[in-house]
This record gives sequence, structure tokens and C-alpha cells, in this order.
Amino acid sequence: MEGVTTPDFRGLVLSRNSSDCLGGATTEFVRVVDAAIPVAPLEKALGCASKAFGRPVGLQIMGSNLEAMAETAVNAAEAGAPFVDINFGCPAKGALRGMAGSSTLDDPRRVFALVDACARAMAGGSVPLTAKIRAGGEDDTLLEDLAQAAEDGGASLLTVHCRTRKEAYRDTADWNRLYRAVQSVQIPVCGNGGMDTAADMDQMMAETGCRYAMIGRAALGNPWVFSGHRASPREAADFLLEYAQMTSGSQTKQSRLKQLLACWTAGGPEVAGLLGTHRRPWLRVNDDAHLRACLDAAGDLHPSPLDLPPQKQPSTQMRPI
Repeated sequence: MEGVTTPDFRGLVLSRNSSDCLGGATTEFVRVVDAAIPVAPLEKALGCASKAFGRPVGLQIMGSNLEAMAETAVNAAEAGAPFVDINFGCPAKGALRGMAGSSTLDDPRRVFALVDACARAMAGGSVPLTAKIRAGGEDDTLLEDLAQAAEDGGASLLTVHCRTRKEAYRDTADWNRLYRAVQSVQIPVCGNGGMDTAADMDQMMAETGCRYAMIGRAALGNPWVFSGHRASPREAADFLLEYAQMTSGSQTKQSRLKQLLACWTAGGPEVAGLLGTHRRPWLRVNDDAHLRACLDAAGDLHPSPLDLPPQKQPSTQMRPI
């Protein structure tokens, strides 16, 4: 989710799902290399509180330097993070080269050391520390050891992505691995992977014993996935046009919009067909004006949603996913 789950995108998703369907979110991971990340950049990653819509948005960090990670965790709490999450799941080559992310999954002792360093640094504070792992590196033989290492290190919640590092983002997702993780620790487990609908989330929790469910990539194509709401073409167009307005004028941010369009399904064929989302949408959506024209046609929007008053903030009643 790197480069996508910015405060703007998170805010749009949170605003379209009530708190009883979507209980919170996390930032994209903040890379920690040789030195701790100061408070100011961490505040920027969290975004303004209004974009959280009354729900917790945790700050996720990733790195291999114990001292730098520990200090960054403390700074994240000072920046206002309601919880701090350590990423042990990223399979990207950059993370592996830096001995971070899922590179640690071959050595549970390293997972323990990183969680322990951050937990000790944050001791005495009120901000919980959580961790996210994959089911393993090359295989899942160390799954229980990895889960226990995170718990022993001081994590108060463990998220488990049910694929291994080697499996990356393949279609297959073994939920039995989530059940194994639940059985091996006392702390709550959040399941991740292989869910494309709200019904999938309920099924995964029922089958595995996970207390929570986390969806990532499926929300890129359908931001309403958490509630099960079937967005109309107009609703889907509203979302994309609002996001396009937020990213307008920045080539880097435009690439994020293209990333959404590449997997977009919300609103049905009226939207996906006009955008060409079945293949390389940027070959058809050349600029903001073209996007507006496509979406106006797809949603039959009159007037354009960019000229409408902002949507009202949903209820802030809290309940976990």
C-alpha cells in the first residue's frame, strides 16, 4: 500500500464507511534507515485529525536499526499516533536489501529484538505497540515462532498476512495459517489476505478465530468493500473525481490515481469501461479534463461533484471491524 494510503485517500475511504464497518486504519509505512524519524514528518504521515473521522489511524514504521526504530516509535506517540505498528511484512526488494520488512521473517529472534526495543522505549506511555507479519519467509514453518516472538517482545496485537514472503501477492491465501497464529499467542490477532468482500471478512474471522480483519488491496478497487455497499456509478465517479482534485498538478500524485484506476471495480462497468480499467487506464485517461469527462459520462453527473458541497461527516460511533 506504499504510496497510496496517504491521508487524502484514507480520508475518502473512512468517510464512505461507517465506524461499525471500518474501525480504523494505518498509515503507509514510514521507512526508518539509520536515524530516527523526527516528530514533524510523522505528523504529516498521520494527517490532520479531521481526515480520521473519529477513528484511530495508527502510524506504521519499518526498519532494521534497533535504536532508530525505538526512537521513532517514541516520536510517533508524541506525534499523536493512537497506536504504533511495526511492519514485518513488506516483500519489496528495497525492504529486503535494507534487512527490513519481511527479510526479518527468517529469524524470529530479530522480530523479537525489534518489537522489544520499541516496547521498552515506549514503556510507561499509553500508546499501544502492534506488529504485522507474514506467515513466513520461504515457507510457513516458522509461523508460530514469529507470532510468539512478536508477543514476547511486547506487541499488544498481531496482524498476520496469510501469505509468505515468497508467495508475495499470489491469489492463493491459506487462512489455516491465521488459525495457527491465533492458537499460538494470547494477544488478539488481526487476519489479512484473501478477502475481497465484507462477507469474506466475516467468514475469515469465523473460520480462524481472528478478532479483527484487515483489508488493503481490495479497497483500492472498491473503497466500499468494508461495508458491502454496492456503489452506484455516480458514487464511484464522485470518489475518483474528488481524489483527482486532491492529486491534481503533481506528477507523483497522478501516478497514485493511475494505480487506483488499474484495479478499479466500484460503480460497475459504466465506470470501469469508460476508464479502460481492464488494461492500463493511463492510455485512455490522459489528464484531469479527460478524467472528468469520462466520469461525468459514467455517472451522468450534473452538476459535477467537484462543484457540490462536501459530504457530511458520518457517525463517529466506535466499534472494531
